Amino acid sequence: MASVDPWRLSNNIHVVLFPFMSKGHTIPILHLARLLLHRRITVTIITTPANLPFISAFLSDTSASVLPLPFPDNLPDIPSGIESTDKLPSMSLFVRFANATKLMQPHFEQALNSLPNITFLVSDGFLGWTVDSASKLGIPRLVYYGMNNYAITISADVAQNRLLSKLNSDDEPFTVTSFPWIQLTRNDFEPPLSDPDPNGPKFGFIMEQAKSTTESYGLLVNSFYDLEPQFVDYGNSHWQPKLLCIGPLCLAQELKRKSEPKPKWIDWLDRKQEQGSSVLYVAFGSQAEISEAQLHEIEVGLEKSMVNFLWVMKKKEEELGNGFEERVRERGLIVREWVDQREILGHESVKGFLSHCGWNSVVESICAKVPILTWPMMAEQHLNARMVVEEIKVGVRVETCDGSVRGFVKWEGLEKMVKELMEGEKGKMVRKKVVEVGHAAKRAMEEGGSSWKELNELINELHAMRLVPH
Repeated sequence: MASVDPWRLSNNIHVVLFPFMSKGHTIPILHLARLLLHRRITVTIITTPANLPFISAFLSDTSASVLPLPFPDNLPDIPSGIESTDKLPSMSLFVRFANATKLMQPHFEQALNSLPNITFLVSDGFLGWTVDSASKLGIPRLVYYGMNNYAITISADVAQNRLLSKLNSDDEPFTVTSFPWIQLTRNDFEPPLSDPDPNGPKFGFIMEQAKSTTESYGLLVNSFYDLEPQFVDYGNSHWQPKLLCIGPLCLAQELKRKSEPKPKWIDWLDRKQEQGSSVLYVAFGSQAEISEAQLHEIEVGLEKSMVNFLWVMKKKEEELGNGFEERVRERGLIVREWVDQREILGHESVKGFLSHCGWNSVVESICAKVPILTWPMMAEQHLNARMVVEEIKVGVRVETCDGSVRGFVKWEGLEKMVKELMEGEKGKMVRKKVVEVGHAAKRAMEEGGSSWKELNELINELHAMRLVPH
């Protein structure tokens, strides 16, 4: 039987999306909302009052409904009114913050009960408790983590085979059992995988999320099959639930040059383009914590490299000393506010991206056909950097002074690799490769592409399940 396009059934399809309270987790889910709305499906997004304005503005040109639920107050060490991880005083409070969302469960279930004909729920992996609510109400739950198949599969294989416990040091290389061409170190992982203390708060939290994931209907991945086929196939033949590649989700929203007035950084990039100059975009995400000493090395490395650069940094990193900004003002711009990263990466003058390798940033860079200088900081970013450099070959890596993956980066190593990416032979090779991969990403999302089909088949499957009497 030929598959039916979901939009022909869409009068009866209602999807609830519940993103985690963090921009990096929320934005891909809002792009998914656009893909569903394009198929004329009813979409309701669950959030909290402080996150409501951002989500409402992001989807202001759509028919999506946004439903705010109260976020718990009077939490230990978390100031009142903080409802997203980027506002936390320290990322050490992350587990406490994520666990606090469990207090939303009664309001969440009340909301689900009040909404008509829910076909399925998509909720973030850090909201594992939502699987119980969905199960109670007979609603299939799909989980979203914001990780690629490589990181998901490698982490599971390393954990299952207890590979990290056999090492003598954090930098000792080991071979991944099921992927013998891949060599990693313990430093490529974060606790609790790198330090499995069963009494630690992270261990219990991760175990809870892993259990809720296995009880979910499927795991949505912001990637496309042709980017990492061996990892999708291996994951789907060894573990539950099924890995479903429906990305790159950022391609759900067309990149449009904004009308006047342009932000100052776009004006600056326009001038660089007119001069025929290439620009390196520098951004380490909203959550990486960079020491003062390391910031100083970045300043010196960028200054000595003589490349043009646009550096977006967090407010708390804004103290740059010794007249740095004045000295580089002809070829360097520092921005200390929220930017539309896709608009920057999509600018004709931007020819390289010095990145922390958060998966959203990697995907956006690939879609913009911009090669990456990888400098992973936290979470699964070290695995993402490995994938970028060693598997899909669309980037090069910064050099640390001791050669380890978490080592300090001196200005000399940064200058060398910035020049390599922007002007060197390796830079030319990865630039050529990222163009190929960028075209493949676009094909996956177009009508008839692998990600387009995956999402259609999933919607049809879940819609048909709902029509079967229980």
